[in-house]
Amino acid sequence: MIDRVENPGAESFSPAEKIGELLKKQFRTDSHFYFFSPDETTSNRFGAIFDVEKRAWNLPVESWDLPEDESGRIVEMLSENVLFSTMTGHLMNGEQAMMGSYEAFFPIITSQLLQHIKFIKQSRDVKFRGNLPSVNLLSTSTCWRQDHNGFTHQSPALISTLLTLPTNLCNCIFPVDDVAAEEAFRFMLRSRNVVNLTTFNKNETPRYIDSNHAKYQLENGGASIYQFASDEDPDFILAAAGDIQTKETLEAIKILRKDLPGVKMRFVGIGALSYRAIGTTDNKLSKAKFNELFTENRPIIASFHGYPETLESIFENYTHRGRVRVHGFNEEGSTTTPFEMLRKNSASRYDIAIDVATVLGRTKLVEKYYNILSENHNTAVRFGEDMIM
Repeated sequence: MIDRVENPGAESFSPAEKIGELLKKQFRTDSHFYFFSPDETTSNRFGAIFDVEKRAWNLPVESWDLPEDESGRIVEMLSENVLFSTMTGHLMNGEQAMMGSYEAFFPIITSQLLQHIKFIKQSRDVKFRGNLPSVNLLSTSTCWRQDHNGFTHQSPALISTLLTLPTNLCNCIFPVDDVAAEEAFRFMLRSRNVVNLTTFNKNETPRYIDSNHAKYQLENGGASIYQFASDEDPDFILAAAGDIQTKETLEAIKILRKDLPGVKMRFVGIGALSYRAIGTTDNKLSKAKFNELFTENRPIIASFHGYPETLESIFENYTHRGRVRVHGFNEEGSTTTPFEMLRKNSASRYDIAIDVATVLGRTKLVEKYYNILSENHNTAVRFGEDMIM
C-alpha cells in the first residue's frame, strides 16, 4: 500500500514487476493457485514467482533450467489455446488462476474466450451453478513497447473485441502505474463471473497516484481528476487510458503550460472501461458524473492505449462526437524507438499539444511542434535513439 505520492511522476517503477511480487504472494497463500503463460513469464517480468514455485515439467531437468517439477503450478507451453483451456477447467473447479502473455498474442484465444463468456452468461441463470473466479488476463509487452520485436508484436485488438460484447461481462483495466496495478490485481481476485483484461507496461513507468486514489477510481466509475495536473474551470479536458498514454498527456500539459500560460487544463485519468461505458461492469460512470469530470461543453482531447475508434464509441454514449478527439494506436508499427512509435501513430505529447494549439488557432506553435517531431524522427533514424524521453 502506498498512502501518499509526494511528487507525482518523479519516480518510476515496473507495473509488471509489482504484479510478479503479488503473484508470488498469491502462490504462498493459496496452494491451489496456478499461473499460465506461453514462454514469457520471465520476459514479462513476472519472474519473482520462481522464488516460491516451480514450473510444471515431466522431462529430465537440466542444470540450466529454472526450478521445475511434475507438481509445479507455473504452467508454460507455447500454445495459448491449450493454456486457456486448462486454466478455465481449473476455474470451473472454483480455484483461482491467472494467465499472462504478450498483448499481441492474446487475440489467439478470442474464440475460446467468447465461448467462455457465453458459458458465464448462461450459468448465471442455472441455480446449481455457484459463482466462479473470473478469467484474469495479464497483458503486457504491449504494442507501444516492442522496441526489438516490431510490427508483428503490436496489436491491442482483444481490447476492442471485449468492449463491444453486449453481455457486459468484460472489464478492460488500464493501471496507470505500479500502485494502480496492485489495486487492479486485488480487484481481479475479488471479482466473480466476468473476464478481466488488465494491460500494463513491463518497463518502468512514472508513479502518479496513491493506493486510495487507485482504489477509488475502480470503485467509482473508473475515472478521476488528477488534481496535481489540473486547473479550476478548465478550457480543455485532457484524458488518458493507459500508462504510456497518461505519461504523454501529462507531458503535453507541461508543454502547453509553458507555451500557453493562460490556458486552463484538467487531466482526467481513465482506469477501466466496460461495454459502452467508462468504469467496470458493476461501477459504470454515470452521465452526471461524466459531466462533473469532463464538464458539459469543453473540448476533450483523449489518448487511448488501443484503437482510437474504440474509445470514441464509448465517449459517444456520454457526449457528442464533435467535442472529442482521441489519439491511439493507428496500426502503424515498426522495430523502432519508443517515442517514434508514438509519433508514427500521432499519439505523442506533441500531437496532443498540436490539437490544443490548433483549436486556439496558434499556427506558429503547431509548426513548432511538428518541427520537433520531425527532428526526433531524424535523430531516431540516424542514431537509433530518441531525442525526447
